[in-house]
Amino acid sequence: MKYILALDQGTTSSRAMLIDHSGEVVAKAQKEFRQIFPMPGWVEHNPQEIWSTQASVASEVLAHSGTSPNEIAAIGITNQRETTVIWDRKTGQPIANAIVWQDRRTTELCQSLKDKGLEAMIRQKTGLLLDPYFSGTKVHWLLNQIPGAKEKAKRGELAFGTIDTWLVWKLTGGKQHVTDVSNASRTMIFNIHTKSWDEQILKLLDIPDSILPRVASSSEVYGETNSSLFSSPIPIAGIAGDQQAALFGQACFKPGMVKTTYGTGCFMLMNTGNKPVESKNNLLTTIAYEVRGNLEYALEGSVFIGGAVVQWLRDNFNLIKSSSDIQRLAATVADNNGVYFVPAFTGLGAPYWDPYARGMIMGLTRGTMAGHIARAAIEGTAFQVSDVLRAMENDSGIHIDQVRVDGGAVQDTLLMQFQSDLLRVPVVRPKMTELTALGAAFLAGLAVGFWKDLSEISSYWQMEKTFHPTMPEKEVNRLMKNWQNAVRCAQQWRVES
Repeated sequence: MKYILALDQGTTSSRAMLIDHSGEVVAKAQKEFRQIFPMPGWVEHNPQEIWSTQASVASEVLAHSGTSPNEIAAIGITNQRETTVIWDRKTGQPIANAIVWQDRRTTELCQSLKDKGLEAMIRQKTGLLLDPYFSGTKVHWLLNQIPGAKEKAKRGELAFGTIDTWLVWKLTGGKQHVTDVSNASRTMIFNIHTKSWDEQILKLLDIPDSILPRVASSSEVYGETNSSLFSSPIPIAGIAGDQQAALFGQACFKPGMVKTTYGTGCFMLMNTGNKPVESKNNLLTTIAYEVRGNLEYALEGSVFIGGAVVQWLRDNFNLIKSSSDIQRLAATVADNNGVYFVPAFTGLGAPYWDPYARGMIMGLTRGTMAGHIARAAIEGTAFQVSDVLRAMENDSGIHIDQVRVDGGAVQDTLLMQFQSDLLRVPVVRPKMTELTALGAAFLAGLAVGFWKDLSEISSYWQMEKTFHPTMPEKEVNRLMKNWQNAVRCAQQWRVES
């Protein structure tokens, strides 16, 4: 057995990677799929497209590398979290498009639950805020809006899952309906203290427990692939939501260790050990992973729009031809020239949690150039991450002395340097930046003995470059003050219908 096959199902693309025993990616394949926007604030994916692209890249990476399924020790799955799929158990057909984590259609439902004073109870049990971001209200919406869905659910004919569950169902030919604790902890219907679906919240949202998957650890054999995809069965042995997988891939195994992933959104997680830390600063308390009976928790700050703002400038305005052009365009100017970009396209995440805020570009003058817009877009990502770090330090009582980073945008040296300047701590970029896929691989490999233990995994983590803060503190304070003014403007915006 030479490799672990990591399936990395993200928000905009499906990827597959072959990872060897030294933690190196030896082959990979990727395919994008459609983003569907039926109404302002609504975001959907076609679950069949997710499956077809994921199955395609899995086959492709084996074919192009000349690898036999017999050489694969196990499959690890990591996935966009909170995105919600409901399908018919008999036919395997989804009853509707998947509702994506970015979707805000259940804002009014969340507000009505808040008005009834239910947020404190939900937060105490789940560690989450009452927000459209999470799966619970999405499930409620689908069951109530799709004709006949509620009745079918009550008869046990439907199955709910986040994307990991959907992929395992498809990979096993419908034999396994399962999720792991990290994904379950993002649904807002899972009690992170008892490790079980919460009856009180299920009743509140009118969700029958018959549609729910079995909850397992993050590292165990859940089942095997059926013969339709690979010529011989491969055990599926690791599952984690993408941000928890990245935390694991970054070898953040000790309390106080922090990573930030720069993807479609940006996500900062701190390992808090085997006890959940309650947030007083609008962060989330979540399960990090469970391995060999050891359950670890994390504090998380979620930024909804990170790299997506670059795609937006590319696709909606043709300001750049490819995402990688953003750094070159931003480098054509010396600074932001007073321009600030708050990318609240679907509201603001941590620490604001304002579903009504909307995106704004402020400080425009006759002297504003395309480079200033590009730079403001890059800086907007770093400003949001800085807001999260300050909240995390306040919650944990721990001074964060370094941040490990991963994701596509970490190759942008302008972003990384600016991020270090704002955080006032070193930002450490590892040699291997595909940490989400690597985390899923590590979890799967541990389950089947491909790797021995966490110490062995830690030995494969290697630094590539460290960015140290160089900007004067006075300048950082000025920039942060202007950013906070810009955020307040974005929060004041309301469109009357």
